[in-house]
Amino acid sequence: MRVSIVTPSYNQASFLEQTICSVLDSAGPASEYFVMDGGSTDSSVEIIKKYSNRLTGWVSEKDQGQADAINKGLRKTTGEIVAWLNSDDYYLPGAIERASLAFEQNPQASLVYGDVFSVDAHNRVFNVQKFRSYDLMDLLSFNIISQPGVFIRRSALDQVGLLDPSYHCLLDHHLWLRLAHLAPIVYIPETLAAARYHVDAKNLARPVEFGREAFRIVDWMKSSDEFGTLFVHNKARVLGGANRFDAYYLLEAGLYTQSLTAYGRAFRYNPAAALKDWHRIVYALLALAGLKNLRAVFMRMREWRKGM
Repeated sequence: MRVSIVTPSYNQASFLEQTICSVLDSAGPASEYFVMDGGSTDSSVEIIKKYSNRLTGWVSEKDQGQADAINKGLRKTTGEIVAWLNSDDYYLPGAIERASLAFEQNPQASLVYGDVFSVDAHNRVFNVQKFRSYDLMDLLSFNIISQPGVFIRRSALDQVGLLDPSYHCLLDHHLWLRLAHLAPIVYIPETLAAARYHVDAKNLARPVEFGREAFRIVDWMKSSDEFGTLFVHNKARVLGGANRFDAYYLLEAGLYTQSLTAYGRAFRYNPAAALKDWHRIVYALLALAGLKNLRAVFMRMREWRKGM
């Protein structure tokens, strides 16, 4: 099966070469790879030119943002499997081959996804984002799949459409919902990619926007012909998940009172889901009490929870 990868890029020269090499080193002879640069002013274009003879195509021109760049790239692709890999992330060896095999073994799947390392600017792994087999209801409840570990069946993408460029943080989750509504999604219990966390990454630079877009998606569900009935019948689970998601990112932003308020709303809608984050709730309370120096205790609690 032909696999097509798109990398949107803008001023990420520090990481771009590793991203490109991770695709080129994993891609087979039938693969396509497009790099869609948004008119970078750093050394990104020089890096792209260095590998241009191994790329299917590339551009460096002003665009309307990440979703626009990805969509432009996806329109150029011809593969039966497509994915995008942001210019600060990278694939692990064998990721593309493993995803192709999963599609062959699951001919009804609209997308497949695997686990993802969280790495810092120096490639040091500080977490493993481990998932499980999700269904549409899990996604409706804002259980988030890490985008670098996702591969999409092109025929399914053609049916649901490309990314909505009005989203900037949850553009991927909005697409996963539409794909999961169309056909099953399949989990690969292996680590496929690494997601990089650095000062300019969206989840660190703009954490509050993630919750805002979650509630935008909730409003979209309510008014959608496909999701309206699902929302009505699963309102508590959806709103509990959205508020828990919002609380997570408010805490990341250091907005402890707002985070606890959001956790309170999540608990009101879906107590079991909210209590999964009990360790984060404890940390927020400690922080409000002026005991942020107990962060080390919080981190140990989190690591203990992962081992459960």
